[in-house]
Amino acid sequence: MTTAATSCGWTGEAVSVAEPRRLTSATVFSSPHSGRHYPDAFRRASCLDDTTLRASEDAYIDDLFSMVPRYGAPLVAARFPRAFTDANRAEDELDPALIDRYRSRRPKTLRVSAGLGVVPRIVAENTPIYAGKLPLGEVEDRIECCYRPFHGRLGESIERARNRYGIALLIDCHSMPADTSSRGNRRAEIVLGDCYGASASGDVSDAAFALFRGAGFRVARNAPFAGGYITQRYGSPRQGIHAMQIEIDRGLYLDQKRMVPTANYNVLKRILDPIVAELAAMPLRLGSAMAAE
Repeated sequence: MTTAATSCGWTGEAVSVAEPRRLTSATVFSSPHSGRHYPDAFRRASCLDDTTLRASEDAYIDDLFSMVPRYGAPLVAARFPRAFTDANRAEDELDPALIDRYRSRRPKTLRVSAGLGVVPRIVAENTPIYAGKLPLGEVEDRIECCYRPFHGRLGESIERARNRYGIALLIDCHSMPADTSSRGNRRAEIVLGDCYGASASGDVSDAAFALFRGAGFRVARNAPFAGGYITQRYGSPRQGIHAMQIEIDRGLYLDQKRMVPTANYNVLKRILDPIVAELAAMPLRLGSAMAAE
């Protein structure tokens, strides 16, 4: 774990793992985009004010799911912000438009072309974070100090669950800007992503869909978000590991201009509590439907 300052300005722990008193669940919850520790050096290097810099943050998602350990499951959360390093990208999604004198050895992904590589060039609404480029060494330090510790702890938690129970379920928790979930005149409040069935079995997806819809939410699947790198990387139903991404409409709980919780925040958290309990119990309840082939 990193405790000393590096060229990227990061100090302290990069990841927080809230463990249950007793591990009784085969589910692991993750929150890769809710980190709120913005290093001073990063803030000085950015040309954005603090509120704008937070525009792509999945604000307070780690707190909305803070009840997870009560139901026997761990919650793995990044402490670093998404604008600093994005754990939901491949490690080699490096952006030549951001990194000084860097030429990529792999074809650009659509995410890198959009400025959303493992170290982002922009925040929401295509707003540049920096006035210039970053040294490659600083980018590499961010990956070493933040990205790799997060995936190390997440991978360990998933393997522990599978080793103990023979199956594991990863719930990757995110939030989405209110206007991105519109479909016609009715807006989805929850979007579940299972990579079109590649990262989780139909039984898991159906059960999660029923949970959220039964709680009164408008729910969509795989549109506009089908699951990101974390879901794709860890979801392997044939190996007994299922992964699902959950996107929650920020309009349900957040003042998106000021990035502060609204009066509905605690109401949403209470509604999520029994859903989290069911998600934590789901792998052992579904049993053979989730077992490795």
